Amino acid sequence: MILRTRFLLVWLLAVVMPAAWAAPPVPAVSDGAGVQGPLAHLPALKGDYFPLTDRGSGRVHHIFVRYPEGYDAAAPTRYPVVYVLDGDSLFPLLAPTHLFLHYDEQLPEAIIVGIAYGGFDPAVNRRNTDFTAPGPDATPEQGGAPGFLAFLRDRLVPEVERRYAAEPARRILLGQSRGGYFVLWSAREAPDLFWGRIASNPAQGPAREQLFAPASAHARQDLRVAVVSGTRDTAARRRIAREWASAWSAQPPAPWQVALIEIEGGTHAATIGEAYRRAMRWLFELAGVTPRGKPGP
Repeated sequence: MILRTRFLLVWLLAVVMPAAWAAPPVPAVSDGAGVQGPLAHLPALKGDYFPLTDRGSGRVHHIFVRYPEGYDAAAPTRYPVVYVLDGDSLFPLLAPTHLFLHYDEQLPEAIIVGIAYGGFDPAVNRRNTDFTAPGPDATPEQGGAPGFLAFLRDRLVPEVERRYAAEPARRILLGQSRGGYFVLWSAREAPDLFWGRIASNPAQGPAREQLFAPASAHARQDLRVAVVSGTRDTAARRRIAREWASAWSAQPPAPWQVALIEIEGGTHAATIGEAYRRAMRWLFELAGVTPRGKPGP
C-alpha cells in the first residue's frame, strides 16, 4: 500500500511539474489595479497588463502599461499617454527611459502603453502586416495598416482612457523602423487621433506614395510629428526620413509641425533611447514645457 502511494505521487509529479515549468506565469488582468506577479518587483515597470482582441483580425494584443511616479487613478491629475508600437522589445526599454527623463530633465510624467504581440515568431508577430499600407506593390501578407489603425482608434485608445487617468489631448504614438513607417502613414490618415507622433528611422514599405498624399480632414492646430534619423542608418531609410520631413514642412496647410531630428552616429535600432529623448523634448518644448538640460548635439 505504501509503495503504491509513493508510485502514485511520483507519477503525479512527473505529469504536473513539466506543465508548470513550460508555462511561466503571466501578469494578471487587473483592470487598472496593477500587475500582480514578477513585474510587481520591477518598480521602473510598475503598472498594469491586459489582453485586447482586435475585432477585425481576431488576434490578441498584449497591452503593458507603465504608471507615472506617484500615480493615483482617483486623483484629478491626468497624464499624457505614449503608445509604443513593437512593445515586445520597446516597452521594457522606453518605460524606464521615461522615468529617467522625468528625474534628470523634468520631462512631464506619462503613462507608457506597450502594444505587444507576445513573441518574435512571424506567425505571432504580425508587424509586417499591421504596419504596412495596402497598395499594388504590397505582398499578400502586407497591407493591414487600415485595420490596425482602426484597432488603435476604436479599441485600444478608448480602453486605455477608460481604465487610466489619461489626458486625451496629449496622446503620443511612437514607432521604430517599420513602426515608423506606420506612424508616418497614420499621421496623414488620421491626423487628430494623436497629438504627437515619433517616427524613429522609418523603414521602406509599400504604397510609398500614400505618405505624401493629401492629409485627411483635421480640426486640431497643435499637432506635431518628429522624424528621427540616425546618421549610420541605411541611405534608403535616411532618404525616407528626409523626404517626408522636407515635403510636409514645405506645405503650409500641413496638419502638423514637423521636425527632422538627426542623431550623429545613431544606428537603426540601438539608439532608440536617444531618439525617444530628443523627440519627446521637442514635443513638450513646443507645448510650452521646458525640460531641464540640453536636447543633445
